[in-house]
Amino acid sequence: MNINLSSAYLPPIQYIARFQNQNHIIIEQYDNYIKQSYRNRCLIMAANGVMPLSIPVEHASGEKTLMKDIRIAQHGNWQHLHWNAIVSAYNSSPFFEYYADDFAPFYHKHYNFLQDLNNDILTLILSLIGLDNYSLSFTDEYKIELNSEHQDLRDLIHPKKKYQQVDPDFTPVTYYQVFDQKFGFTGNMSVIDLLFNMGNESILTLRDSYKP
Repeated sequence: MNINLSSAYLPPIQYIARFQNQNHIIIEQYDNYIKQSYRNRCLIMAANGVMPLSIPVEHASGEKTLMKDIRIAQHGNWQHLHWNAIVSAYNSSPFFEYYADDFAPFYHKHYNFLQDLNNDILTLILSLIGLDNYSLSFTDEYKIELNSEHQDLRDLIHPKKKYQQVDPDFTPVTYYQVFDQKFGFTGNMSVIDLLFNMGNESILTLRDSYKP
């Protein structure tokens, strides 16, 4: 089965779980950019609860722009703010020091296009988790409907959609979180929440969370 996904910044666990035991993953880059989606935002678990991190982009209100053409806005020092938030949230997690040097360069390197940043981070995440049994490609055109050989998840994985209702194959398995004594377990955070807390056992959590 081929899986079609939208681009995502530090994707949620629900997104990464789909890379297990799939023949081919296809990332859509010819869809229209949609605000308040995982394309430019992620959710991390911080000291005050769930914290959204959003990358500012150059996108005129009301205008349609292809995802591949979305530029990162070069103002507001978002990289500094995001990295400080990540460090603050996870510096006491069991595996933060182990992975921090892998993620830090993304918050110093200059990127023009959001798609390029997302692709590079995704490649790193899959490597760190140990998900290497997939092939990955990118669309060269947009198709409204996909044939039966493709599972279309481009609009299913979204921060405003309750995964419990739209994605019955995904049920997040609980794992240790830094602030779980304060807030209880919070499912489907960015996959970095899983990595920093569970390290090389992350792949086991992903396996148990996705039951097609």
